[in-house]
Amino acid sequence: MRINEYRVMWIMVLFDLPTETKKDRKNYAQFRKNMMRDGFTMFQFSAYLRHCPSRENAEVHIKRVKKLLPPLGHVGILTITDKQFGMMQIFFGKEEKEKPSIPQQLELF
Repeated sequence: MRINEYRVMWIMVLFDLPTETKKDRKNYAQFRKNMMRDGFTMFQFSAYLRHCPSRENAEVHIKRVKKLLPPLGHVGILTITDKQFGMMQIFFGKEEKEKPSIPQQLELF
């Protein structure tokens, strides 16, 4: 099956974690570092994105995020299609900005 904008998925992880204690800050930093090791990039503070070639691949990464969850705080995981992501309008102040670039995909026959 060919990759298309309805099959390709984006995962967005939104989180609000406590940072009051040294242990809280360590958990926060570890959560972020582990997500970045799994291919997530920062979209905004406490909002990270990952491009996935399929829904099945997205589920693998969602399971990984669930294993990384810190003991405290709020975390939301949202998946959207590439088509939906492409309709997002992004602004910095009143200036419209480009969306994050899509990683190169290799197709094997």
